[in-house]
Amino acid sequence: MSVSKSTEDFRKYIRDVPDFPKKGVMFRDICGLLKNGPVFKSAIDELASHYGKQKIDAVVSIEARGFIIGAALAYRLGCGLVPVRKKGKLPWKVYRKAYNLEYGEDLLEIHQDAIEPGKNALIVDDVIATGGTIEAVAELIKEMKGNIIGAAFLIELTGLGGKEKIKDIPIFSLIKY
Repeated sequence: MSVSKSTEDFRKYIRDVPDFPKKGVMFRDICGLLKNGPVFKSAIDELASHYGKQKIDAVVSIEARGFIIGAALAYRLGCGLVPVRKKGKLPWKVYRKAYNLEYGEDLLEIHQDAIEPGKNALIVDDVIATGGTIEAVAELIKEMKGNIIGAAFLIELTGLGGKEKIKDIPIFSLIKY
């Protein structure tokens, strides 16, 4: 697993919000990083430079903050963007997977034709915490017979064990807590 050399630089743009969305959760708010154009660009450039030599057909990004990171990264890599959304938000035939997160449970969906068999996918989200979301997305990609190149995050919450759920997928994160 790789971690950014700029960790401390990016970390100062992340705000800690205690007890959100429920008591006991320390939420890492990325809005400070997103609103600063040069810092956001630098973060996307660093993620892109990590994956730039790999053949990636699609960035698979997860609702909602993952869309922001994923869209910018897909543009920078010159590949497609595949949204993964919560139940009932996609307009066509979907594959669906239940998942757990550190503060609840939900369902994720992806269009059935989003990843062609044998195509290379990079999973992107803002944060990896317990790993339930990423594990579900990986299962959806595997169901479509796509190849998972890796998973990229702005933030990795190391104490929650998320990388253990996806230990067969290489992870790259810019910031670790």
